[in-house]
Amino acid sequence: MTEATAHGITLARADDADLPAFRKELHRAFTEAAAAYGIGGEEVPIPPDEDVRASCRAPGAAVYHVLLEGAKIGGAVLKIDDRTHRNSLDFFYIAPDHHGRGIGLAAWKAIEAAYPQTEVWETGTPSFEQRNIHFYVNKCGFHIVEFFNEHHPDPHDPHGEEADEDHGEGPDGFFRFEKAMRP
Repeated sequence: MTEATAHGITLARADDADLPAFRKELHRAFTEAAAAYGIGGEEVPIPPDEDVRASCRAPGAAVYHVLLEGAKIGGAVLKIDDRTHRNSLDFFYIAPDHHGRGIGLAAWKAIEAAYPQTEVWETGTPSFEQRNIHFYVNKCGFHIVEFFNEHHPDPHDPHGEEADEDHGEGPDGFFRFEKAMRP
């Protein structure tokens, strides 16, 4: 993709050779964010590497670098379903030194523009990640549709009931968001 946004953001498809570095940068961004809330540490990657690998290899996976004037400053892992047009944003990050400048929103708009056939986007974030909740709800137009916690576990969570601090979701739960693109 070569169409730039107002912030000079473009998306570039990552290839298999890019994935180790991509995962490292994703882990760095997520770990720094979690550390601000006293969660995780360097010894346990956040999110778990097996989750990132599985998402990158899933049917319909599309892995993108987010570029700012040609430099890699973030990334996204999407699952695209050409049959149902219900797509998901599995992982999304902007390097911490680029936060607070509208780059994340510009990148999200570039993702939406790349998949105009999407009827519904889905994503999620741990409940401790207030910055993400604000971003998805107040900036991108998502709605909270479900809250997973000890009383309402995620039936699709590969870690089952152990998915709290050990897997980066924090002890308080996980929000699921949806954004309807068409009425």
